[in-house]
Amino acid sequence: MTVLLFRDDAYLTSCAATVTAINERGGILMDQTVFYATAGGQPGDKGTLTVGGRSISIATTVYDEHKNVVHVPAEGATLPAIGETVNLEINWQHRHRIMRCHTLMHLLCAAVPFPVTGSAITDDGGRIDFDIPDGQIPDKQTLHDKINNWIAENHAITTRMITEAELDARPDLVRTMFVKPPRGAGVIRLVLIGDEGRLDLQPCGGTHVKATGEIGPITVQKIENKGKINRRIRLALVTP
Repeated sequence: MTVLLFRDDAYLTSCAATVTAINERGGILMDQTVFYATAGGQPGDKGTLTVGGRSISIATTVYDEHKNVVHVPAEGATLPAIGETVNLEINWQHRHRIMRCHTLMHLLCAAVPFPVTGSAITDDGGRIDFDIPDGQIPDKQTLHDKINNWIAENHAITTRMITEAELDARPDLVRTMFVKPPRGAGVIRLVLIGDEGRLDLQPCGGTHVKATGEIGPITVQKIENKGKINRRIRLALVTP
């Protein structure tokens, strides 16, 4: 399987890699990558692949059925050969905005303590759908103030690994109703916001900033009714 360098360092922007395969659709597989592949509501990275003095634009990044990362080139690109050494570089401006937005979604989870039914992250914010009982929908201004205060307090964000058995013993850590953390590796990564996860503690394989202050000020755009059990809350970044 592809070695996921972003798991250890979300601020790593480039790496050398060896092409291991080209799939039937022209997707490029590597032995390792700094590119995050679409998963968990977070969009895949885009950037460039450089080989033999030429650059190939990578339009997005996805997983294949074997959980290998597939770098999807722009249409018409001349593909590298299997075995070639290439240089990968992500579009850092796009990635960093996604990191800020992903971390913001964790703060939204912390501020709205109800089961999550769906989510999506964009480069200007994101939304989470919650199963919120009638009469307990948060006030928009109160939610705005709470999350912006947490951002201003600049809480540290760290990760640690736990075993699948430890996660089974703490089912409260999994906030999503329909999507569960991937299993099979024996360990699962937790993301902690604040000392010992005081603000938020949950399994997550995505990319995040190092402290909440890096998110910048945000606004609560909408709180909507999206069905019998769905209350959708949409947040957005205020600064570029």
